[in-house]
Amino acid sequence: MTCDLHDATTISQSRIAVRRVHSRLDRSWGRGFLTVRVRHLVALAAAVSSLIAMTGPGASAAPYGKRALGGGVLRAFSESRNLPSSSWYHDGHHHRRHQPPSWTPPPTTTTTTTTTTTTLPTPSGGSTPYPNGIVDASEPSGMAPPAADAVPGSTQSYVNDFTGSSLPSGWYTFSGQPGGDPGAQWASNHVEISGGTLQLNTWQDPAYGNKWVAGGVCQCSVANTYASYFIRSRTTGPGPTMVQLLWPDAHVWPPEVDFSETDGTTSHTSATVHWSSSNQQDQRRASIDMAQWHTWGVIWTPSEIIYTVDGEEWGSVKVASEIPSQSMTLDLTQQTWCASGWACPSSSQSMLVDWVAEYSPS
Repeated sequence: MTCDLHDATTISQSRIAVRRVHSRLDRSWGRGFLTVRVRHLVALAAAVSSLIAMTGPGASAAPYGKRALGGGVLRAFSESRNLPSSSWYHDGHHHRRHQPPSWTPPPTTTTTTTTTTTTLPTPSGGSTPYPNGIVDASEPSGMAPPAADAVPGSTQSYVNDFTGSSLPSGWYTFSGQPGGDPGAQWASNHVEISGGTLQLNTWQDPAYGNKWVAGGVCQCSVANTYASYFIRSRTTGPGPTMVQLLWPDAHVWPPEVDFSETDGTTSHTSATVHWSSSNQQDQRRASIDMAQWHTWGVIWTPSEIIYTVDGEEWGSVKVASEIPSQSMTLDLTQQTWCASGWACPSSSQSMLVDWVAEYSPS
């Protein structure tokens, strides 16, 4: 399925640019040095030297935080952030098809990230304070979607068990080349519904010169403000990064809420909220086997964001200024970072999603 007004290529060309720079800076900083390897950017004038401007030919595309600049599009975002040396790097996961002209690095700026390491709760094996699902041996993951009243004070607004053979209505695929990493690629044929699961598949695709091509989708037609999302998912192995996130429906970034992001590993995940025009970030990370089925959740209210796994809280954000107050949509994506030297598969891998359940305040 492809999009109408905001088609897959339009989505592809906009979302990634904002965070790809930070990804490489974080990874390098975490190893004790700073390396700026930003591609396909154009420096702004001194009046906006704290920003990187990115131009592209998609002037008629949907306004994903863009400003018109002549016949093209201007995207501005802060270049770097100040991370402690122990912090994990981020992989971004937003998409841009068109490649802008060559660039000259502008002066750097810094953005603050707060990172907290979390010990995950031990599964209780019984009832849990937050939705985990209903035991069902017929389901691929062994769990069926939660009940309609599983979130107190909310009603189930959407549920999909991916039992068909095509992408459900309201979901759209990503396609095109991510900005910031010319070695990566998305393609619609890397998204499949099979065996009761949504499958995002990364494999070397001859149609793209045997690049590692990945799959990604968005539930672009369903936007919520203050809602709860629960995703039953797993990855088949290391290589591509797997991301579950909320993205602003108005396509003006930040904010962004990443509630499970693997960095291409199977041993840990992170959750990050992005806020403010300078892309400040509040991150949680934890060790967990991502190759096993888990129910990842985010409960988003005006006063807090709660991250859950398998029905238990594992992190939260309770600072009012960090919490988004605008409509957001759900994205589920993979991405490779082979050209940047990380998150690169050595074999075909998939992100499997058994079901998605969403709840809105009553």
